[in-house]
Amino acid sequence: MENEALNRHYAKLYAHALEKFSTDDYEIDTQLADPTDTRFGITLVIRPDQATKDRISAFLQALQTIEPSQYFYRQSDMHITVMSIISCYADFALDTIYLPDYQSLIEKSLARIPPFQISFRGITASPSCVLIQGFFQDDSLNDFRNNLRDNFRASGLEHSIDQRYTIRTAHATVCRLTHPLTHKPAFLALLEKYRDHDFGTFTVDRIELVANDWYQRHEKVHLLHTFSLPQHG
Repeated sequence: MENEALNRHYAKLYAHALEKFSTDDYEIDTQLADPTDTRFGITLVIRPDQATKDRISAFLQALQTIEPSQYFYRQSDMHITVMSIISCYADFALDTIYLPDYQSLIEKSLARIPPFQISFRGITASPSCVLIQGFFQDDSLNDFRNNLRDNFRASGLEHSIDQRYTIRTAHATVCRLTHPLTHKPAFLALLEKYRDHDFGTFTVDRIELVANDWYQRHEKVHLLHTFSLPQHG
């Protein structure tokens, strides 16, 4: 998805979310605080650099001042999902898969993908979340995702790539609604203020394979492998 199409996609998401927020038809996440939630899976993720995370945290602190009861992502949890290899489901266990097969297939998919840049510009939303908008500088991320799709489909390995939806963006979820909005006008005004805010551009030269819960909470995430993107030229 090119940046012009991404812009339209994010704008459509934002307009839909604003309508839901305005009519109190938004969605509350009731599972975040549920100790019996056993959903687990494995995911390829990108971590923003520190300067970008600091800018996101400043936005979240302002949002938290208005709506302190919502769930805000810590810096340790901030990420872009490259691909959910096995989407989280109840009681998934790592010992049911042979990890080296997954690592070698991911390495193969990355073989010709150079380091690339992602720009975080502006925010969008869904009826349950606030998202940072990510934009590509080139086709590297999409090429990597397509390689993963082709290689996993041909492999016979357990995976759930594209089963929920086909991922084409580079957004980061940073806030989830866990309670009714108590200061909705101020909340919406702050979203509008940050609608086109520049959170920074960073270079992606490594990608993490993690075992994770639904929310990528640091204390529940296990780093399985870090892949370095090959330098070319």
